[in-house]
Amino acid sequence: MKAMILAAGRGERMRPLSDGLPKPLLEAGGKPLIVWQIERLVAAGCADIVVNVSHRSEMIAVALGDGSRFGATVRYSREPEPLEVAGGIATALPLLGDDLVLVVSGDVYAEYNYASLSARAIAMRATAAPPHLHMVMVPNPPYHPDGDFTLTGERLALDGALRQTFGNVAVYRTALFRDLPRGEKLPMLPLYRDWIGRGWASGELHRGLWANVGTPDELARLDQLLRSTSRESSPL
Repeated sequence: MKAMILAAGRGERMRPLSDGLPKPLLEAGGKPLIVWQIERLVAAGCADIVVNVSHRSEMIAVALGDGSRFGATVRYSREPEPLEVAGGIATALPLLGDDLVLVVSGDVYAEYNYASLSARAIAMRATAAPPHLHMVMVPNPPYHPDGDFTLTGERLALDGALRQTFGNVAVYRTALFRDLPRGEKLPMLPLYRDWIGRGWASGELHRGLWANVGTPDELARLDQLLRSTSRESSPL
């Protein structure tokens, strides 16, 4: 299964740190956030990686190169300006192909075993029936107490009393993006609401360490946590 790391965002809430450095290259626990993601993807067998880039894109390309030092092949989908999540994935389709893709955010730290999605991918390939995407949810963080969607077993719904937060980790059939325009800004939330409303999405709850690093304070807290505890580059 190919993987895509979303790394094109400007990181407005991370300013001034993100003015001179792309947010995915900011370090926590002694290594850039995006490197944590690459190492976990490679450990899970997802070594064919596409990274979409825009803000300070040349810095990400220099830092990661062709991915060989991580045991990966890294290719870049370049955006003149950030195209948001759906626009970024649609624009990268020529690199992703017509199959399944695991998409993760470059500014998320997740102690999640991506290899556990291999069985999910096998099951999705075996049939054309739903689910067409599988979303990893997390308990609601303090800054997002109302959550995003309701998870009951593996079923995702738009409404419900116990809503969880989307953890920015998901497996998609790339056919979902085939008819979307390329090179245009496209938000993801309307698509999620449509797909979940159609019954096309499944999900699971990850209760391990997860952090969506959006501000300098959040980065500092994650860095302190990782430096105060022993963490390996792979969860396997």
